[in-house]
Amino acid sequence: MDFQSAFSLAGHRALVTGGTSGLGLAMAECFVKAGGEVVVIGRDAEKVEAAVAALGPKATGLPYDVTDFGAAETLAADVQRKAGPISILVNNAGGTCKKPIEDMSVEDFRSVYDVHVTGAFAMTRAFLPQLKETGRGSVLFTASMSSFLGIPNVTGYSASKAAYLGLIRSLATELAPSGVRVNGVAPGWIDTALFRLATSKDPERLAKILGRIPMGRTGELEDIGWAMTYLAADAARYVTGHVVVVDGGALHGF
Repeated sequence: MDFQSAFSLAGHRALVTGGTSGLGLAMAECFVKAGGEVVVIGRDAEKVEAAVAALGPKATGLPYDVTDFGAAETLAADVQRKAGPISILVNNAGGTCKKPIEDMSVEDFRSVYDVHVTGAFAMTRAFLPQLKETGRGSVLFTASMSSFLGIPNVTGYSASKAAYLGLIRSLATELAPSGVRVNGVAPGWIDTALFRLATSKDPERLAKILGRIPMGRTGELEDIGWAMTYLAADAARYVTGHVVVVDGGALHGF
C-alpha cells in the first residue's frame, strides 16, 4: 500500500448525519477532497440542497431527522437507490440543552439523548447491511471533550457523548469479524460560528478555554475532517474501537 492509496477514499461513499454545516460539512468536504463520494443528511431540505451544491458533483443529499427512528431502514433503502451503497457512516448529528439540572426536564434530557445515542444506534443498525457488504465498512462517531471531562449545565449532552465511548467499544468488538471498523473523533474547542458566538462577549470564558490548551489556540474545522478521513481510510485499516482526541492537548493540559 503506497502513500496515496493509504489515505485515499476513492471507491468509498460516506454518509454524514448533520452534514449540512459546521463539523459535518467540513468532514464531507475532506472526504470529497480525498476522492470519496458523500451523502449529507440534515433536517432542513434547503440546507441539504445548499450543502450538496457547495460540495459538488460527488455529493448527494437527503432531508432526514435522525430521531425518526422507524424510518431509518427506509432512508437506507432510499440512499442505496439514489446514490448507491455506503461504506462509511458518520454519526455526527447532534444538539444540546444548556440548563442546570434543576431546570432540565426529563423531556429536555431525552431529546438530546435521542438525537445522539438512539438516533446513532438506529442509523448504524439500518446501514449495517451495506457496510458489511463492502468488506471494509467504517462507522464513525463524533464524540466530544464532554465524553471525558465534567462540563456543567449540559447533563444530557455529556451523558450522550460519554455513551458514545461504550457504543464504539462494544460495536468495534461485535463487528470486527464482518470487516466493519468502529471509531470516533473527539473534537476539542474548534473555531466554529457557534464557538465565536458563545465566547465573543465572554472574554473570561475564552481565556479559561485557551488557558487549558497547551497549543494556545482553537482548532480548525478541517482538523476534525482530516482526522475522520484518516480513520475511514485504509491507513487506519487495523484501528478499531478507539477515539482520537483532536484538541491541541486540552484533555491533558493544565
